[in-house]
Amino acid sequence: MNFPFYIARRYLFSKKSHNAINVISAISVCGVALATLALVCTLSVFNGFQDLVASFFTAFDPQLRITAVRGKVFDGEDPRILALRQMPEVAVWSRSLEDNAMVQYQGRQAMAVIKGVEDNFDILTPIDSILYGRGELTLHDEVAHYAIPGIQLLATLGSSIRFLDPLEVYAPRRGAKVNLANPSTAFVTGSLFSSGLVFSVNQEKYDASYILTSIDFARSLFQYTTEVSAVNLRLAPGADTEAVKRQIQQQLGGDFRVEDRYEQQADTYRIMRVEKLISYLFLTFILVIACFNIIGSLSMLIIDKRDDVATLRNLGASDKQIVRIFLFEGRMISFIGASVGVVLGLILCWVQQAFGLIKLGSSGSFVVDAYPVSVEVTDVAVVFVTVLVVGFLSVWYPVRYLSKRLLK
Repeated sequence: MNFPFYIARRYLFSKKSHNAINVISAISVCGVALATLALVCTLSVFNGFQDLVASFFTAFDPQLRITAVRGKVFDGEDPRILALRQMPEVAVWSRSLEDNAMVQYQGRQAMAVIKGVEDNFDILTPIDSILYGRGELTLHDEVAHYAIPGIQLLATLGSSIRFLDPLEVYAPRRGAKVNLANPSTAFVTGSLFSSGLVFSVNQEKYDASYILTSIDFARSLFQYTTEVSAVNLRLAPGADTEAVKRQIQQQLGGDFRVEDRYEQQADTYRIMRVEKLISYLFLTFILVIACFNIIGSLSMLIIDKRDDVATLRNLGASDKQIVRIFLFEGRMISFIGASVGVVLGLILCWVQQAFGLIKLGSSGSFVVDAYPVSVEVTDVAVVFVTVLVVGFLSVWYPVRYLSKRLLK
């Protein structure tokens, strides 16, 4: 067995001449453990919120989306695009067209994004999970086109879920000049009737501005024929999303951009990652402060063991070995604290997942009642390594300095 490690282990668990040293050592372990627990739980809560947000977007965004690199639209009948339907990895192929328009209802106006989709949109995404109201997912029939607006947009227009009058939609006529004598000629108008449904993604970007309708209505409103804004794909079960994405990108070339769900909401996920990183750095700083207890504990231990050090020197121990004894002492405190903190953090996360003890607020005030938690192995590993590195570095210089000053 390593001689310095053996002595350090004996020092850590043996009774000291002053009971305060044992107390401070225990406090040091508890401090490191609490900081580790806080890191594990905080990062897991951020993961939980990220998964929660992703579940909302999953119901609205396709698994893969293909858009044009230049311009807002492209030809939906492009042979390269049509060839994607024949890929065995593609289960659902659907086109969509969206653009900005003004919506008016009983004198109230609001800017909206009209998103025209094909009839298989409910197969492309689990849109049913975010629909509310009494009605069927019908976007058009022989005589009319129907709207499924975001719930906040409907509130802005001052309407209930089933609006009585149709929504009047206005879009600028492409290439037309505004006639001041009759400005209405510069706009294309259309009417959307109530489907009896609204959607709620719990994201203002969608709920306050989007209206789902048929792609035929969108093409008529925006004066397009075969053009689309995006081609949306749902992959077959078991398909490797990244591999299929690379394959499609190679097949389409540089004229098109292929994005997965995370890339479609890159800004949102980037903000969440930055918030998670800031929390990690802040709690790591608290961990550094907690490690000062280790320095105090080691200082008192070095003073307490002066006679033992003299005995070890007489027995042939070198100064380097003596310094390593106290280094191992500090490292063991860090290791024990990190291990206890990780275990307690995982237990607390499991309890929160199973029982939801820590609530977000009164029931019904939020999308979920309790804080969502999702433990990721990489986060736990990063926390454990961080605690060990901070702990090891925090004892290295003080031990070497104190050993030279106090063990002469």
